[in-house]
Parts: sequence; C-alpha cells; structure tokens
Amino acid sequence: VQLQASGGGLVQAGGSLRLSCAASGRISVNNVLGWYRQAPGKQRELVATATRSGSLNYADSAKGRFAISRDNAKNTVYLQMNSLKPEDTAVYYCNADVLPLGGVRFYTYWGQGTLVTVSS
Repeated sequence: VQLQASGGGLVQAGGSLRLSCAASGRISVNNVLGWYRQAPGKQRELVATATRSGSLNYADSAKGRFAISRDNAKNTVYLQMNSLKPEDTAVYYCNADVLPLGGVRFYTYWGQGTLVTVSS
C-alpha cells in the first residue's frame, strides 16, 4: 500500500491550499484517513481525520478553517485549508488505516509528506 500526497506549496497568509492524498495497492478496506503535520523543531501533530462512515475530527487549530473530505471509491483524502496562517507552515503527512487484501488486521501507512509554507 502506498500513499501519495500532493498539493503543498507557498502561499501568503490568508490564502488557501488543497492537499490530496491517494492510497493505492492491494487494499481491502480503507478505514480512517487523516492528515498530520510537523513543523520545524516540533512533534508531528494531528490536523484532521475522517472515518469511512463519515465521522470527522479536527484539531482545535484546524476547526473553522480546514475541511477534510474523502472519496472512498478513489481511496483519496483531501484537506481544504483556508485562512492560512504562518503558524500553519509544516510538512503535512497523510495517514491511512488499511486492511490489505487477504489481511487479517489493519495497518497504518504514511505518505511522504508535502511542504506547506505560509508567508506573512
């Protein structure tokens, strides 16, 4: 199973970006999809998650500005980020809990990360 993230870049404060992450490979069930981020010198932190059934969860820093969505048919998760702030600057990683084809339990996979830089 591979996760391919895209959509990062440089944006001015107040701007918007949309991140995408597609999961591919021998996937039976794609359960929780999420986004995490890691700023320089800081630990990786949760941004938002979306379950297959549609439950959404956001970090306090993302509430009201970011929106996570997923397309189960495409095994893809999106993160729409609006009203970006310089403190949102980080490498954003997508994350997936996947039951592989023929597998008996879920595994957690990570994408390669995409850099988001917000200038003031």
